[in-house]
Formats: sequence, C-alpha cells, structure tokens
Amino acid sequence: MRKIFGNHKIATAVFAGVMGGVVTLVGMYAFAPNLFRANNIEGLQSSSKQLARYASLNTQIGFDFTGVSEIANPAVVHIKTTISRGGGASKSTPQDMPFNPFDFFGGPEFRFEQPGPQMATGSGVIISDDGFIVTNNHVIDNANKIEVVLNDKRSYIAELVGTDKNTDLALLRIGESNLPFLKLGNSDQVKVGQWVVAVGNPFNLNSTVTLGIVSAMGRNIDLIRSKGNQYAIENFIQTDAAINPGNSGGALVNTEGELVGINTAIASQTGSYAGYGFAIPVNLMKKVVNDFMKYGQVQRAILGVSIQEITQELAEEKGLPSLKGVYIADVVEGGAAQKAGIKKGDVVLKIAGEEVNSSSRLQEKIGEFRPGDKVTISVNRDGKMKEIEATLLSKDGDAKLTTAKASNSSEYLGMSLGILSKEDRDKLGLKSGIKVESLEDGAFQKAGIPKGFIITHINNERVYSVRGAISVLESLSGSIVIEGVTSKGEEKIFAVKLPANKSNKEE
Repeated sequence: MRKIFGNHKIATAVFAGVMGGVVTLVGMYAFAPNLFRANNIEGLQSSSKQLARYASLNTQIGFDFTGVSEIANPAVVHIKTTISRGGGASKSTPQDMPFNPFDFFGGPEFRFEQPGPQMATGSGVIISDDGFIVTNNHVIDNANKIEVVLNDKRSYIAELVGTDKNTDLALLRIGESNLPFLKLGNSDQVKVGQWVVAVGNPFNLNSTVTLGIVSAMGRNIDLIRSKGNQYAIENFIQTDAAINPGNSGGALVNTEGELVGINTAIASQTGSYAGYGFAIPVNLMKKVVNDFMKYGQVQRAILGVSIQEITQELAEEKGLPSLKGVYIADVVEGGAAQKAGIKKGDVVLKIAGEEVNSSSRLQEKIGEFRPGDKVTISVNRDGKMKEIEATLLSKDGDAKLTTAKASNSSEYLGMSLGILSKEDRDKLGLKSGIKVESLEDGAFQKAGIPKGFIITHINNERVYSVRGAISVLESLSGSIVIEGVTSKGEEKIFAVKLPANKSNKEE
C-alpha cells in the first residue's frame, strides 16, 4: 500500500510573531458557565491554587512551552486496568486484527498475553480538584479493576461513574481532594495550524509531553461506528503531536494550558505513531460528562435524518446554489425532523446558530443536546432560507430523559454504597474497598452490617468499586458472605441471605 502519511515542516518565522499574543489569559475563566450544573456541583474548577498556576503562564513568551507542561503534567494520570479472562472482553492482539490505518490505541496497550487476567494501560485527565477523571471508554472497557496513578506516584482504585461507547468517553472518580486539574477550553475556537501539546503515558513512559499543530478539524474516520456503535459521533481534532499506544484518554492542550481534546486514535500502518492522531473535542466531552454526573448515562438526542456530504457532483445533480451545509437525503418517519417540518432535499446550514458544513459537525452539534431540547435549525429549501424549531427525540422516539439502570446505581436492596476516601484508606491501611453510606430495612441491615462498614470482599472476591460490587451482588442469590472492617478497624464477616426476587427496592 502506498504510504500516505508524511512529515510536516514547521515554519518557525511565521509562528514566532503569533505566539506572543496567544499566551495571554485575559478572561480565560469565562468559559462553559453551565458545565456540571448537574447535582449542584459548585466550583468544580474553582481551586484558587490551581488557577494561580494558570496565571503564571502570562510570563511565558515565544516558543517556551515549559509553563504549559508544568500545568498539564500533574493533571494527566496513568490508568492501569485488569480484565479477567472470560469476563466478556473482546480485545484482540494486534497480530489478530485485520489491517486498518485508523485504530484506537486500545489493542497494543495490552501488555500481557499470558494465561490469567489481562492488563492494559492508558491515560486520563483530571477535570476537578475532587477527583473526577475523563478517559476513553476503550481504556476501561470490561475492566474489573481500574487503578489510577497520579503524576506524583500516588495510586488509587477508581470508581467508574459512567461510560459511553458512542463517543468513546468514560468518567472515573477517585477518593481524593485538592488535585491539580486542567481547565476546559472551547473546541469550537480551535483552529487549523495552532500549536497544541499532547500529554499521556505512551508505552508506560509516564508524563510524556509532545508538541505539534492542529492538522485538521471535523475528521470522521468511521472508527467508533466500525466497532458496532450505530449512533457514534465522530468529529475529531486531527493533530501531528506525536502520540502512541498508551496515550488513549490523555490530554490535548492549547498554549493557554486549557484542555481542548481527549486523545483517542491514531492513523498508522504499524500500530505506532505515523504522523497523525485524533482527539475528541472538549465541547462534546463537557456534555457527556455532565450527563454522567446527573443521569448516570448519556442522554442522546436524535434528529431523525439521513445526511450526505455536499460534493460538486451532488450540487450539480440537485441544483444546489453552493457547497455549504449538509444535504438531507431522507427523513425518518415520525422522527424529530419530520415532526418539525424538515424535508428530504433540504440543506442544513446551521444548528442553534452554529454553521455546519460536514456530516460529522452536524452530528456533534446535535450530540450536544438532550431529548426534549428545542433546537433552531437553519435550512436552505429551493433557494429560500427557513428557520425551523425542532424538538429532539431519543433513539426510542421519546422526548423524555432516562436515568441509568440499577447497575449504575450506588444503592442495592436498601444499602447505599460510596467510594473509600483517602482519610479512610490511610486510617485503616486499606488499598481498596467500598463504604456503606446508609442502610434501610433490607437483607443487609438484617444481617447486622453497620453504617460506615468497609466492604473488602464479597464471597471471597475482592471489591474495588461501587459499580463492581453491585454488579457482583446482582449476579448472586441465596446466602452470601460479606467481609470487611468497621470504622474502628475491626475485621468482621457477615452472612447475608438475599431474597429470591431481588430488585433495587424491596417490594
């Protein structure tokens, strides 16, 4: 196959004049005012200590990226996952996979192929000082243990808050506070040619920083959809900053130290860096993370249309006045578009006032909304401009929001569980376990388990996360054994008899 990926030459003289103005931080914190309003999470990114570090970037000039690196490095973590054999994992070794020039970093990140549990590595980005971390879904997919190692070598067992295969994003949380984090930028303002820094852990080389430019915007490489995800959203930022296996879930950062993307995939014929990588835009990440926090799952809105890129040939065939916009090839019966009056042959020019000139851009903009949201869509119909208000629907045709299933809940049969805080771990000398936050009348309270009890094992199986514990409990029936320690450090074992007909709330 002909080699299609080449190197670029950096025109130093052109960019030298630009850099002096780029690094100013006036008004830097006036972004995304509605981010994370879910669950009343106030001041998610308001740590005065971290914001003070950003202010120091004002002194950086020219091509000195040390300030950006000093801010980004502590906020990027190393993620190590363990997947049990036969646990549903569908990963293949690179040798078993058919050639694909575009691929996740996931396959080659698996370091051990010996019998027994598989281990994988990746990266993640701290987005709040109280322990929320964003990574890729494929980094933690099917994992029964997720370990997060900070830049300063502290290690934690992470709780999986939410995961979405259609955007390849996942949200974790660790029981820690006062953490360094990356401020969230605005990916709609990212321009081709601007400098970006990639931070991650390629080949288990912790805290690796590489530099490049944004090579292109709005790339749709049909990667997530090719993995069987029908409603995938791909509108990647393309960069030539060197990234390799292990960079998945790491940070793509602008010269102001803001997170603009989550590194996700590479273009390569070998499985290693060959010139280009792809990152999920941070604006899409904001919406997905907000949904995780409020609902436990992504609220995906669907417009209900089949779309097509406008080429010169299509424009001539359909008599379109220009190549701008996205062509509506068909409209789903009973969908949001049809109900709003959008017709086959319309050309969508704007979504909520933002121009859309590619299918991937249209999908990303619709993906930033939820079912039930009303969105203004600007279309060109037979040469005339129309403003149409559509009420977006879910893939099931509803305008209602849904909450996560029981397996995403922190409650089970009257027992509410929470992650283990750093104070509890240090006090009790534990590296893993989950805490009983509260108890209502049910099997666990009847067994004598007290509030504050730390569960370390269920039927001799070690417990690492709330989600994992509930998943194990849901698979069990009859008499089980719960092991752990009290808040005073006393080891206790409880026999619990689960009811025959289990539900999240006892009838």
